[in-house]
Amino acid sequence: MWEKKDADQQNRPTAPGSSPAPRTAAAPDYQSTARSGQAKIGQSLFIKGEVSGSEDLTVEGRVEGRIDLKDHNLTIGQNGRVTAEIHAKNITIVGEVTGNVVADERVDLTDTAKLLGDIRAPRISVSDGAKFKGSVDMVQEGGQEKSQHQQQQKQKNPNAQAVQVETARSY
Repeated sequence: MWEKKDADQQNRPTAPGSSPAPRTAAAPDYQSTARSGQAKIGQSLFIKGEVSGSEDLTVEGRVEGRIDLKDHNLTIGQNGRVTAEIHAKNITIVGEVTGNVVADERVDLTDTAKLLGDIRAPRISVSDGAKFKGSVDMVQEGGQEKSQHQQQQKQKNPNAQAVQVETARSY
């Protein structure tokens, strides 16, 4: 008896100009949950090997091996645990990293960061509370060539640098 009424209501014509509401579930909007050009290694994932790509990456899981994102940004999240050699444009460490870090622009160690390894980058930032054991090499782009040239000039004329500094002060 109840079924007949439901069937009658479904077959009943709608008012002119209106349409019945669709009964399908809306598909989730995946674009809104992830930014374009941004990848994420989730907290439950473990990757052993080489990670490389052409988009920014956030690591919340574990990675062992090598991470190579030369033209992109890398963030090691709060839950991220990385044992790898890392090369990226900008590197932000919130979690833990064991291995050498090379950045083309900047390395940021936040207050919860733990880094055991060497840093090589033109700019670094170490927040109060960060734990770091290693060495820092702050090279500029083309820094090796410039450094080698300066060493050669110093060997030829050890007073050359002092003369240049003195000349700059006289102006």
